Amino acid sequence: MALLHQYQGGGVICRKVDVTHAAWEPAPTPPGRPRRAALRSVPTVRLTKHRIQLSDGHSVQALVAGRGVPLVVVHGFAAEGLLYAQSLSRLVSLGFKVVAIDTAGHGGTAVLPHDGLELSAYSRLLGRAISELGIRRAVFAGHSMGGRLVTELAAEDPDRVVALVLIDAIVGDAWDQIVTACRWWPPMLGVFSAAAVIDSLATISLDDTAQTAKLARLWAKTAWGDITRPWQLLMPFLSVLRSPGSREMLDTLGRAGVPVVILHGDRDFVVPMAAARDAARRVGGDLVVIRGGTHSWLLKDPESFPAIMGDQLWGGRLGEAYEAALARCGLDPESATTAQIEEAFYAPDARVGALTPELVYARSDRRSEPRYEWVVESYSSTE
Repeated sequence: MALLHQYQGGGVICRKVDVTHAAWEPAPTPPGRPRRAALRSVPTVRLTKHRIQLSDGHSVQALVAGRGVPLVVVHGFAAEGLLYAQSLSRLVSLGFKVVAIDTAGHGGTAVLPHDGLELSAYSRLLGRAISELGIRRAVFAGHSMGGRLVTELAAEDPDRVVALVLIDAIVGDAWDQIVTACRWWPPMLGVFSAAAVIDSLATISLDDTAQTAKLARLWAKTAWGDITRPWQLLMPFLSVLRSPGSREMLDTLGRAGVPVVILHGDRDFVVPMAAARDAARRVGGDLVVIRGGTHSWLLKDPESFPAIMGDQLWGGRLGEAYEAALARCGLDPESATTAQIEEAFYAPDARVGALTPELVYARSDRRSEPRYEWVVESYSSTE
């Protein structure tokens, strides 16, 4: 049974870490109306791009910025971390070290030499990259296919997960049924592809030409790589089509008590809302329903995702998980310094430390108020 509620408090946890300069300003909301947060000012940082060699020789690309608890972000199919740079640069202000890793065959990460048809091989590569970067525990966030990959990672090793944030992820019974239908009735792929194209076109905003232009420039860089090396996407696509159901891994997370927050647009034409609700029930998590959000709503508006993350940090499941993770490391959430947090969450001389640029904030010239409104549904695990 879901409990519908709104959070009345809003704020970054600048009291917890000493690197953030943003201040969240709650927006008055009448009871029963969706919560809508606003930023008084939105400091941003520039993420630096790195290509690293893993011990097995695989080349992996990652974007890094910030200080504090690691937030590992994984993109969707046919995308890359760079495409999410606008939102990611704002997430640093919440007290995270953002690490956006490109999956195999995407962005600057090499294709898998073996097992490219197995979706689990993509999550294993991500796991190796995270370990070799020296990240012990992290908040994991994944969009679309990236959501499925971080779900697999979390189910394989729940102890490495502070919290899991699934953004229009390809998990849940309704999604699994779509994959099964595409395998048994190939014309269904055409219907699904048309839905994906329509959803992508919905990211074009005629009333915000400046944001549309920025997104177009980022898309152009990503699309050029996809167009010039189309074979790189074939294996990931087939791996999704061949993937087993997600029910078992979701149930594993529910049994393990992993804190999960699911963000899902109520106008997602690619992954049905029913899939998100099924996932939320299985893991006993919070479902944040984005009013008017399509499959790629976080690309259309770079302010909304950081606003929702701040909302969840201040009064939601993510904030509870954050405080519990610090307490588990023997740290007081009220007084822990950034140095203490990083000592607890990273290995000594962690490789990611050398990749992290100096933290210099710049004021954004964009509006700071998120475009979308949202409501939160809380679920108890079915297990």
